[in-house]
Amino acid sequence: MGKTVYFIGAGPGDPELLTVKGKRLIGQADVILYTGSLVNPQILEGAKPEAKAYDSASMTLRQVVDVIRDGVEQEKQVVRVHTGDPSLYGAVREQMAELDRLGLAYEVVPGVSSFLAAAASLKREYTLPGVSQTVILTRMEGRTGVPEKERVEALASHQATMVVFLSVGKIEELCGRLQLGGYPEDTPAAVVYKASWEDEKIVKGTLADIAGKVKGAGICRTALVAVGRFLEGSFSLSRLYDEAFSHGYRKAGQ
Repeated sequence: MGKTVYFIGAGPGDPELLTVKGKRLIGQADVILYTGSLVNPQILEGAKPEAKAYDSASMTLRQVVDVIRDGVEQEKQVVRVHTGDPSLYGAVREQMAELDRLGLAYEVVPGVSSFLAAAASLKREYTLPGVSQTVILTRMEGRTGVPEKERVEALASHQATMVVFLSVGKIEELCGRLQLGGYPEDTPAAVVYKASWEDEKIVKGTLADIAGKVKGAGICRTALVAVGRFLEGSFSLSRLYDEAFSHGYRKAGQ
């Protein structure tokens, strides 16, 4: 019955970071659901003039599913547009479960996550030899809880690269808890507001002073907090391009 529904990762904000496949599907869609409070409206500029667009910011899960089901029953092409990549803090699984219950076919089109856009804006690599080979993506508890063993204090004990979503509004508490968990107060930190958007802002500091700087910049939402020594200048060179190191495509000395 009906056509396949597409969940599309719309990228972090810059319309040129929407995938080619996502752009094509939005251009073919008859029904588009998107979160107006988060999705850059330029993402939808390629839609057909006759396409029906629904801003899901004020909708409930039932209302979203009803729009999808009605569109499929009418043989319409339906796309559900999510910011970043749907797999991270997208509340997408609950929508998929409802479509499974209704027997509706769907596919997921991955997108560029905001944490990747943030690294690009910072001109940094999260995984550096001799610094960190692990990236922790997490958030502080809010209306959505966090398992006890995933509290930021516990994760901080690893002193790995950490990217914290949905928590900049509690930046002072976050910095305190990260230090309590094991990061030294001089650990570099950066906040990227609306990564890849035209009004992007970057604030840099350490866990000791970043909170004050962020408050001074007026940033309280739509930002990522990046923490770790990867933000500093010192690191070891990789073996990949080391002339003294052999691998399957090159022998040492060549």
